[in-house]
Amino acid sequence: MRRSRLISGFAVGVTLVAIALVRPDRPFLIGVGAVAHDLCSAAFVSGLDPKQVFADSLAPRAGLRLIAPAITYDVDRGAHAVTARLAGVLRQRAIYYQGLGCVLIHGAEPQGLPSPAELAALRPDAPPLLPEIAGPAVVAPMDQKLKSALDHAFEEPEQPPFRRTKAIVIVHDGRVIAERYAPGWTVETPILGFSMTKSVINAFVGILVRQGRLQTDARAPVPAWQTPGDPRRLITIENLMRMTSGLDLDEEGAGFANRSDRMVYLARDMTEFAEKAKLIVTPGTRWAYSSASTHILAQIIRDTVGGRAIDALGFAQRELFGPLGMRSAVMEVDATGTMVGSHYMLASARDWARFGLMYLDDGTAGGRRILPEGWIEFSARPTLGTEYGAGFWTNRRNAAQARAPVNGSMPRDVFFAAGNLGQRIFILPSQRLVIVRLGDATGPGNDARGLIRLVREVIGAVGNETAAKQRL
Repeated sequence: MRRSRLISGFAVGVTLVAIALVRPDRPFLIGVGAVAHDLCSAAFVSGLDPKQVFADSLAPRAGLRLIAPAITYDVDRGAHAVTARLAGVLRQRAIYYQGLGCVLIHGAEPQGLPSPAELAALRPDAPPLLPEIAGPAVVAPMDQKLKSALDHAFEEPEQPPFRRTKAIVIVHDGRVIAERYAPGWTVETPILGFSMTKSVINAFVGILVRQGRLQTDARAPVPAWQTPGDPRRLITIENLMRMTSGLDLDEEGAGFANRSDRMVYLARDMTEFAEKAKLIVTPGTRWAYSSASTHILAQIIRDTVGGRAIDALGFAQRELFGPLGMRSAVMEVDATGTMVGSHYMLASARDWARFGLMYLDDGTAGGRRILPEGWIEFSARPTLGTEYGAGFWTNRRNAAQARAPVNGSMPRDVFFAAGNLGQRIFILPSQRLVIVRLGDATGPGNDARGLIRLVREVIGAVGNETAAKQRL
């Protein structure tokens, strides 16, 4: 009997230790964190209805749709906070900081965050370099083919998954020629870009390269990797940009179970989490999608421009957002003040288009160089035969190898910023086009076919418009 009890007790102990190590609650806690943070950003940055955002964007997502009925949330307008709970047990809380956006709270209060007065002082007084792309009113399409392209992009199937397009802006030769917004969304509404934020980190690195403060082929200046004999010392900035670092930070699997999600929604200090990862393959030999790699770049940017959160945010305003006229841009940070460069930037659809125009115009704005010469080719060049470049997805891979969802009927020179739920900035140099699509396509592929159709139909419409002008 005693031996049986000892064995039983040992088994229980082992089980408890295993549970503590495996943490089966993590995927659920990550999902609850996504609800708290995204609803906070939607309510206090974008000014959207949290109920609609939960229904359109969160509840249908992979990893959330099964537990969404058990999730409750409270939007505290007085405290500028959102608290989300699962079955009344697991809890995550996000707080809005004026001018800074929302931050997930993990125990202690965030440290090193700039004050609203400090953030307000960052707003540039000088006019932007980029010429204005449209007047204050929504630009309706003048061409019937353009109107049809927008109609198709906003139409919904009878059965889910739904498209839920929220905004489209089409820019040709530097001017908006057509745009449309869903009810409740406007020209000025800041919209979460998800992983399009990674492309903004590409721009920050490019600016620092132009200024001679960083080099892409240099070893990443991460103090935690500098111990003699640490193989991570070989990782370069370009490895991080191209997601070929070799670190154990692969972002794989559906739902909220991968290491990048653990970083974003469970770690108070995201940089510390990411930089602890072990090297599993030689840097530069294998590609694996990894949001954590981009967050390490965000920390490098912060350290390079001064080390404080206000230094990094001031750099962003002074060197990029101000020159491009991106007045709505909000780059959210983690609880230590580092930009969440993998995921959490919000901007209006027009401001996302302004960002795309800089890449369309070879890294310049108003004739002044912002990114170094050759940066566009570097960013759009395929990595190890994949469809990924350096912070952008690209259609420049060998045509025989390119996958149909990427290649489709798009021109060979197209490259694009891409985020979850079908956020896209398509940059088409040969067509002088930038096409922005924002929304909540939660189905498989995030409505990839619809996105390809949008690009194809816009190209057809612009070609028709150009031919008509030539006949006049």
